[in-house]
Amino acid sequence: MKTLISNIRVYAENRTIDEGYVLLDGTSIIEVGEMKELSISEPVDEVRATPSMSLIPGMIDLHIHGADGADAMDSTPEAIKTIAEALPKEGTTSFLPTTMTTSKESIENALVNLSHYMKEEQSHRAEAIGIHLEGPFISPKRAGAQHPDHIIEPSISLFKEWQDLSGGNIKLVTVAPEVDGGLEFVSYLKEHGVVASIGHTDAVYSDVKEAIKAGVTHATHLFNGMRGIHHREIGVAGGVLMHPEVKCEMIVDGIHISPEMVKFAYMNKSSDGVILITDSMRAKCLGKGTYDLGGQEVNVDEDRATLENGTLAGSILKMKDAVKNMMSFTQCDLEDIIQMTSVNPAKQLSVFDRKGSIKAGKDADLVLLDEEHNIMKTFCRGKLSYSREKETTS
Repeated sequence: MKTLISNIRVYAENRTIDEGYVLLDGTSIIEVGEMKELSISEPVDEVRATPSMSLIPGMIDLHIHGADGADAMDSTPEAIKTIAEALPKEGTTSFLPTTMTTSKESIENALVNLSHYMKEEQSHRAEAIGIHLEGPFISPKRAGAQHPDHIIEPSISLFKEWQDLSGGNIKLVTVAPEVDGGLEFVSYLKEHGVVASIGHTDAVYSDVKEAIKAGVTHATHLFNGMRGIHHREIGVAGGVLMHPEVKCEMIVDGIHISPEMVKFAYMNKSSDGVILITDSMRAKCLGKGTYDLGGQEVNVDEDRATLENGTLAGSILKMKDAVKNMMSFTQCDLEDIIQMTSVNPAKQLSVFDRKGSIKAGKDADLVLLDEEHNIMKTFCRGKLSYSREKETTS
């Protein structure tokens, strides 16, 4: 039976419909229009809302290690399924499971596991649409929470092996372009349709310019794990802000980047240049305690995750909270949020033909928000994956 979401403000791809509807059939959107134009002669499963509520495209998290006790490096199908089932609660309908800088064997096990997982049916949960390889091709000077003992120089031959193991699913790679072989590696990624992201890097601005020429179009968690801005050397952060061809990830939890710096970056990049991510680890959805991240012990309190030396180690941020923080810190509107959580990541991964906006023919990845932008329902490829009503009544 088809599903009708009716009487709601629809943030469609090219317009906003104040009293609109979206009709779903199977995994796809088949109609988007105004209520006054709606004509259906067959029975449908109707989700009736109000015009004060909003329907937006599902959010896409390009950088997430784990959630709800599971991590991509656990290398089991159950772990990825656990993450995928947790994400619709925060409005995320697609994601890139993200690896860590660990041993070659551990990375390969994770890639093989993800390859097998992505071949299976992923209904009723967020869809893993590729893999983000974060390291090991990074700078030891900017390791952050990546394990320094496993950092290696960029290797095209090794990457080829890993891409084969992944079934061709590595879609984004974090790399330090200034290290030996970095620029050649970036060029290879570009030639083969993989997004090259500058991150965990000690590059200076001249290196950044060369990296962009070679093919860098993305920056991993802006300001974190990179040379910052100095008045005589604008570094990686300044270089990314200066170049519109580079989209930048931001962890908007108010901890990784101060609210003022979030606003500063947004004023420079606008919603066209920012991608909201969580960079969350397995402790998300759980609570205070000690957890593992890439073979290192992480302490989690009420709002942050840190290594023993105090280094931030991923986050426990939920995408729905990143959205509210971004709106609070910058006064951006919901159209801007859609750009930063759906449109930009879908275009970066070259999947905008099927994800990232509400349009007939695209995947039915949808999020229903109330007046205060709380997540009410999430649909993953046409199936109700989360309902706040069920959560509060169970």
